Amino acid sequence: MTCAVTVIGGGTGSFHVLSGLRDLPGLEVRSIVTMMDAGGDSGRLRDEFGVLPPGDLRRCLVALSDESALLRDLFSYRFSEAPLAGRSFGNLFLLALTRLLGSERDAIEAALRLLRIRGRVIPVTWDHAHLCAELADGTRIESEAGFSAPGRDPGNPIRRVHLRPGARANPEALEAIHASDFIVLAPGDLYSSTIPNLLVEGIPQALQATPARVVYVQNLMTRSGETHGYTAARHVCEIARYAGRVPDAVLVHGDPISAELIARYASESAFPVEIDAEALRAQGVSLLYEADLLSESPLVRHDPARTATALAHIFARLTPGASPTR
Repeated sequence: MTCAVTVIGGGTGSFHVLSGLRDLPGLEVRSIVTMMDAGGDSGRLRDEFGVLPPGDLRRCLVALSDESALLRDLFSYRFSEAPLAGRSFGNLFLLALTRLLGSERDAIEAALRLLRIRGRVIPVTWDHAHLCAELADGTRIESEAGFSAPGRDPGNPIRRVHLRPGARANPEALEAIHASDFIVLAPGDLYSSTIPNLLVEGIPQALQATPARVVYVQNLMTRSGETHGYTAARHVCEIARYAGRVPDAVLVHGDPISAELIARYASESAFPVEIDAEALRAQGVSLLYEADLLSESPLVRHDPARTATALAHIFARLTPGASPTR
């Protein structure tokens, strides 16, 4: 029996979750991707060519590709020399496809075929919108690129985020949510990767109406300028605020992070997210699942295989007739 799983997010968080889920048997995996990125190469292409930012979409395409490792590496390749310094080959390829075929929709469909995608990669919207924030002191940030700008005062947190102008959901994204058995909210920057999807008209309503169970993969570290001092319960509170629904389950990293890694991230004002279990349960989270999710790398990242295995256990626990939650 096939289980339909839809991952919602963007950035490296969705990439790691999708990279693990794609290899699990019996899963039909879809990815709904934020289209509000305004930084880096994606932001430059958006400003220079008026296209939707391709970076998050490109990462998800690579994660679900059944093509050779060489082709996947090619799509992830970033130039380091002028005049293409900082440019991503995959982003430029998607731009060229858009120009060649005449629309972003046709370009993405072509990329799905060329990369032999196992599943679907779905832009959350086809509308062009910027992610904006209002800070606690009333200051307004008019672009996602400014959320974590150097020098941001952590004592002046984000009060709310919104899209300018508003955006309507891609109908295929709504269909995927309604047809899913499980929705996975991928880890990533809370206000610039996860919540932007929840700001799109139709997405919160679909999440509230779907019979699918919702699982949130909790971030490992806080993010300066976005989630300084946030506990796991605060992350979930913000998700519920914009989605109109508390996740049924939260997946958290249960093992200590090395002192060396903690010190390295502390220099960037990023710290391990505190897991306040009782507060999560008080919010209505029915299953808090702890596992060793950390990758063996110099960075604090979710390991794809470990995360996918933990999610498979959660899916089994949330399936009707399963044993009681822990």
